Amino acid sequence: MALLKIRNLTVEFETATGLFRAVDSIDVDVEQREVLAIVGESGSGKSVSMLAFMGLLPPTARITADEMMFDGRDMLTMSARDRRAIIGHDISMIFQEPISSLNPSFTCGYQVEEVLARHLGLSGKAARTRALELFDSVGIPEPERRLNSYPHQLSGGQCQRVMIAMAIACKPKLLIADEPTTALDVTIQKQILDLLMALQEEQGMGLIMITHDMGVVAETADRVSVQYQGKKLEEADVLQLFENPQHPYTRALLAALPENATGDRLLTVADGWEGQL
Repeated sequence: MALLKIRNLTVEFETATGLFRAVDSIDVDVEQREVLAIVGESGSGKSVSMLAFMGLLPPTARITADEMMFDGRDMLTMSARDRRAIIGHDISMIFQEPISSLNPSFTCGYQVEEVLARHLGLSGKAARTRALELFDSVGIPEPERRLNSYPHQLSGGQCQRVMIAMAIACKPKLLIADEPTTALDVTIQKQILDLLMALQEEQGMGLIMITHDMGVVAETADRVSVQYQGKKLEEADVLQLFENPQHPYTRALLAALPENATGDRLLTVADGWEGQL
């Protein structure tokens, strides 16, 4: 049984000129312990599809799907209360831009302890001890002192580690990482990716890596889903996709990698494929 199974998901938003379809009839499957990369440029519907699955889009969003199953449970017919119990416990998400995702009014330790209180019923010393263990496990230096730090007192990489600590606090079955390295410098990016992969292996989670970076895909994924303008264009095992991409857009993404440069300039994603959808 698949950990996650979504069929024919469509998401639309009302605009001044009519309905805008951000996600167009896509399917998503994730197995236990599998790493699925959802790749595509900005605006391709990667994040929106996962936010729709988690029920985190505004009420004005129009969401339809034929099937939306998680760990044998029907997310389409589930009550809002049951969904809230799952989100943050069995399903967690690491959002883009960690500094803006954390509440600036509360210490980092308090924000992790809040997750532990909400989903595991921990409080007081027990919550503090567990938060300290989490900070240590994600490699935050001087973890006891950082529990009392506010987000603005930490670096971007440290804030991302706090977000990861919050996301894994309840040992979720599925972790969704939404562009987890975008705002970080190259050295810190590698550290964060290594940390995520180590945690995924250690805890046996399913992992969805949302990214526009084919280099991240190569380092992390078992399987890759390529999206463009809300549509899924291609899906394959990572080695198969890199060695034999089938869709012109996928070939354009790979050709735009610096290591694939030929001549005196880099190709852009748009070179030579638009109009072939």
